[in-house]
Amino acid sequence: MDWVALIIQMIVSVILLAPVLWITGRWLAGKDKAKFTDSIWIVVLGVVIGTLIGGWLTDWLAWLGVVIMFIIWLGLIKHFFDCGWLKAFIISILANIVYVVIWFIIVLVLELFGITATPPPLPL
Repeated sequence: MDWVALIIQMIVSVILLAPVLWITGRWLAGKDKAKFTDSIWIVVLGVVIGTLIGGWLTDWLAWLGVVIMFIIWLGLIKHFFDCGWLKAFIISILANIVYVVIWFIIVLVLELFGITATPPPLPL
């Protein structure tokens, strides 16, 4: 395991994903339940657990890893935002939509300045 890559991935994920997760969590779970520090913990734990599971489940077991990680992300959202499974699922879907919309806006702004950008990876 490359520790530097893990730390860089964690920092970038916290910067990009935690605010989006926090905003969608506040919309659906409420201001009292969805705190910014909770969204940071969700992202950090999701990245670390995802790296570990991705390292263990390779080749044809990769699909099993995707399913396990999806359930873990939902469980993290459910636990930290104190909501049910359905609300956690909706929060994750909306977080992905908001994330893609924000990236689309950033790409448009960068294109105005002549900078070519790539499409975003889906985080959750």
